[in-house]
Amino acid sequence: MTAKLPIAQIAAHPRWRDQLELLLDCTGEGIYGVDLEGRCIFINRTGAEMLGYLPAELLGRNMHDAMHHSRPDGSHYPVEECPIFNAFRQGQPCRLEDDVLWRADGGSFCAEYSSYPILDQGEITGAVVTFVDISERKHAQELLRRAHDELELRVAERTRELTVAVAERARSHARLRELSAHLQTVREEERTRIAREVHDELGSVLAALKMDVGWLQSRIRDDGLLARKATAMGKLIDSAIVEVGRIITDLRPSILDHQGLWAAIEWHAQEFLQATGLRGKLELNIEPHAPTPRNAPATAAYRIFQEILNNVARHASATAVNMQVSADADALTIKVRDNGRGVSLEQLRRAKSHGVLGMSERARHFGGKLEIGPIRGGGTRVRVWLPLTDHPEPNDDPVVDL
Repeated sequence: MTAKLPIAQIAAHPRWRDQLELLLDCTGEGIYGVDLEGRCIFINRTGAEMLGYLPAELLGRNMHDAMHHSRPDGSHYPVEECPIFNAFRQGQPCRLEDDVLWRADGGSFCAEYSSYPILDQGEITGAVVTFVDISERKHAQELLRRAHDELELRVAERTRELTVAVAERARSHARLRELSAHLQTVREEERTRIAREVHDELGSVLAALKMDVGWLQSRIRDDGLLARKATAMGKLIDSAIVEVGRIITDLRPSILDHQGLWAAIEWHAQEFLQATGLRGKLELNIEPHAPTPRNAPATAAYRIFQEILNNVARHASATAVNMQVSADADALTIKVRDNGRGVSLEQLRRAKSHGVLGMSERARHFGGKLEIGPIRGGGTRVRVWLPLTDHPEPNDDPVVDL
């Protein structure tokens, strides 16, 4: 883009020249013109004041020597490299958004300027230059940059703090999970010990009492009252033996230790259906090459299955329940579905949902996960997945809507 300013015509008409000078003085930008030697032929008052001169002091002076003689670091700026002068020497307009211009007192200021050649009858006769002091803008940009850097620093520090806090929370969570798992193990060991002692001590005492009562019955057949009393005592002992067996089974079902997890699950499902009167069945699909869980994993799977059915009996108000247990070489899957009143995710996530939380923690400890949610149309379904090989990291949200 070039600008045609017929200097000769302006010089020939002083009225136009005066009006043009008035117009230039009204602008907030510095504006000056130079001839082919780089000497100032006009400059508005704003431009002269920015440079620390009166307009008359700059007329005829070489503007590069007056205002552009040094680089920002104070080193000499050769006029041959000056982009302002290239506008009339090479006919190339230029615009620089960040440079330094110098004042009469030796001070400098940041400036943005443009330089365009002046054409008269198709010939370049000089250049017109506009410049603006952008010191305040640069200062504001510097303040903004500092504020941004400070904010970035604070964000980085806060991020580090949060990272440390999250890591510490994760470690604390992991320690709590380890403690929970340890408490579960200790609890099972204690239940096993108590069951064994009840069986060995109390069971043997009841068996001895049963034998003694039988001995008495064989010797007091002629005394009707004593015979009836001995018979009643025998029945009480039989009831006590049955109750002790139930307590022992609740503490630790012997079938789990002697016949394994699959037999224990099948036995418990049958006992549950018989005790509750619910309609239902157990589908047990164990592939031949599936490993049988032992020890702690087997106990965890059995307790989870037991707790699921206990929840159905206590909370579901169901009339039917379907149970599926399957296992392959990689994982054990337990699925239970009832036709009861259902459950909401809000109920599941309540702080007092200890049963759900306990099942979830048992599953997570062995790398598994628990999924539980309502069924469309009514009821609840639960799915438990437990790896039978080296387990991956468990899901962070164990309770989800199915």
